[in-house]
Amino acid sequence: MRISRLLTPLAAAILLAGCATSDPYGGQTQRSSTAMGSGIGAAVGAAAGALSGDGSTSRRDRALIGAAVGAAAGAGIGVYMDRQEQQLRENLQGSRIEIDRRGDDIVLNMPSGVTFGFDSADLTSEARSSLNEVASVLTEYQDTRVNIAGHTDSTGEASYNQQLSERRAQAVGGYLSQNGVSSTRLNTSGYGATQPVASNDNEQGRAQNRRVEITLTPTGDGQG
Repeated sequence: MRISRLLTPLAAAILLAGCATSDPYGGQTQRSSTAMGSGIGAAVGAAAGALSGDGSTSRRDRALIGAAVGAAAGAGIGVYMDRQEQQLRENLQGSRIEIDRRGDDIVLNMPSGVTFGFDSADLTSEARSSLNEVASVLTEYQDTRVNIAGHTDSTGEASYNQQLSERRAQAVGGYLSQNGVSSTRLNTSGYGATQPVASNDNEQGRAQNRRVEITLTPTGDGQG
């Protein structure tokens, strides 16, 4: 039996096992990453198991064992991030922070109009209130890395925008650190206007580009 004949249906079956659910806070349809993590883990585990066997029967048996182990590990991380996302959505309900799920990563988008005043790196009271809620979740779910990226629109000098984006990311990171999030988990960076998400040719687009994104990435130690 060829390895690909075993892995393809196995991984596909587990990947499709997740069911679509409706987010009660944002109204968007989502698919739990637990099933996605299980499928990816199963595929990787099956491949590793298959490659470790000698005969076709041995490869099949080891692939099945590897798939089971990999699926369990992937599901554990998925459950951990699912719970963290759910808690963030509950805590930030009514705020203007957008929450986006990208695989196992959770991305919090903080528009500049919510987070800072014009041409400023000083956090607004609304931003501090929202970051208090974020910090409370991060201190509960400690098996995630926290990457904070500042972005600007293209108005003005590129060098100034770069510095402003860095200062804004550092302001968010510093506030989280002051509120119980270990600095060893935090990474801050600024990208100026180099990573726009909308057109800089109109004010609506420029407003979307002025933002701070907080990306939460599992370390692999999360427990379901």
